[in-house]
Amino acid sequence: MLPPSARKKMQTWIRSRHLICDGQFLIFESLEYPAIERFEQCITSLGGSLISVELCKRVWMGNHRQVILYQAKASLYTPNHDIKQYWFKYGGCYTRFDERP
Repeated sequence: MLPPSARKKMQTWIRSRHLICDGQFLIFESLEYPAIERFEQCITSLGGSLISVELCKRVWMGNHRQVILYQAKASLYTPNHDIKQYWFKYGGCYTRFDERP
């Protein structure tokens, strides 16, 4: 994946609250594992690395179905990267799957 398209994809995830910054790490949450793989491709094309992928919890979809929530943790090596600046402007401190009010 080319860096400009990776940057645009990550900006979309920031606006939709799938991607947040937590200190020096980027936290990405999704219900689909292929999205985690796309996130890894974006991170590596921008010069970062994927640290871990965890099964966070199960989320109810309707009354009869549960899906797994995946959480990926990554690091970008540059402290003043455009993605962090974009997150400061448009992002939030919690993901869309957090249970905060």
